[in-house]
Amino acid sequence: MARFRKNKRIPFVRPIGKKLPSSVDHVTGDKIPKSFVFSRGKLPGVLRQLQTDLRKLMLPYTALKLKEKKRNNIKDFLNVAGPMGVTHFLILSKTDSSPYLRVGRTPQGPTLTFKIHGYSLAADVIKAQLRPRCHKDLFQNPPLIVLSGFGTGEQHLKLTTIMFQNIFPAIDINTVKLASCQRIVLLSYNKDTKLIDFRHYSIRLQPVGVSRRVRKFVQNRQAPNLSGLQDVSEFLTRPGYGSESEVDDEAATVSLPTDLGRLNRASNKSAVKLQEIGPRMTLQLVRIEEGLCSGGIIFSEFGDKISSKAEKTENAGKAKPQKQVRLQTNSRILMKATEP
Repeated sequence: MARFRKNKRIPFVRPIGKKLPSSVDHVTGDKIPKSFVFSRGKLPGVLRQLQTDLRKLMLPYTALKLKEKKRNNIKDFLNVAGPMGVTHFLILSKTDSSPYLRVGRTPQGPTLTFKIHGYSLAADVIKAQLRPRCHKDLFQNPPLIVLSGFGTGEQHLKLTTIMFQNIFPAIDINTVKLASCQRIVLLSYNKDTKLIDFRHYSIRLQPVGVSRRVRKFVQNRQAPNLSGLQDVSEFLTRPGYGSESEVDDEAATVSLPTDLGRLNRASNKSAVKLQEIGPRMTLQLVRIEEGLCSGGIIFSEFGDKISSKAEKTENAGKAKPQKQVRLQTNSRILMKATEP
């Protein structure tokens, strides 16, 4: 008589892998820019923390836990960047005089080199605030980019504008969700000092004409402590629970097309509030290279040094026109990349 199997066979089920995020925007159809933030050379601990802050700023389309080794070079990162769809490199370095930040487009450049005149870490910015606001949900969507003062008509500033616009994903104002606009990166150029102020803010909306006590009462899920009051109206009418900085400015109010949250309704006006979350930097553009951290120099803040070297070459007379042609060529290439 045949024996029957006591143990039931367990069918093999192939595990479902984690779905990778798409590299193409489903709204605009453009390729989503991604970045690597790493360093070259030995950095002090403070600059290492600045590197971590820059990685958080570039979230979610960056490698937050990118591992580096001393023997790694630019080619190693470039070989990994291709399969992963990485489009930009942000490279920190330190010399005896000052730190530098290089922003390059992969795989063929150009590369912009900025001298960091001063910086503040995100932790320092938060410590200076009375009520900081920097929760993890802020970094689930990429920040918006706003450029101010770059419209002077100079070619190197046009190239800088296009480079920073391409670092972050483009948005469609007709289809963008207001809930996804929670951060903003502001770059302000001063033509007198030739310095760029780099700031990172969080965006929040609050209804106009509603006191802070009422907003807290609606937002909190727990009932407030009313044991020390004789009447419920005292909770709303007692003074001393606000500040002059909360006065609504007419220029900073908007009308929402849809409801956002429990307080901001489409029928009412809401005030736009910006709160800095860091890091902050003061940058100066000192060099633009044609390739990725290599190639000909098509712009330099120290033009006298470059012209003296060019005079020693055979084509010294053609050096200046070639720089302008290269700059215009790179500008056209980057402008084509921004077209839909």
